[in-house]
Amino acid sequence: MAVFMLTFALVLLAVAGLSVGAILGRAPIKGSCGGLSCIPGADCAACPKRDRNEGST
Repeated sequence: MAVFMLTFALVLLAVAGLSVGAILGRAPIKGSCGGLSCIPGADCAACPKRDRNEGST
């Protein structure tokens, strides 16, 4: 039971630490929009950077 409580406290501390920026009014945590979705010639239209990347090849 002590291991469960310690793990729960650690996860709670991590969530609180990661949300400090959002609580203070800063930009929220977001993804990089990179990786496989931004490969030139890929069929994924989800990445807004894809159109800019296709002209550079």
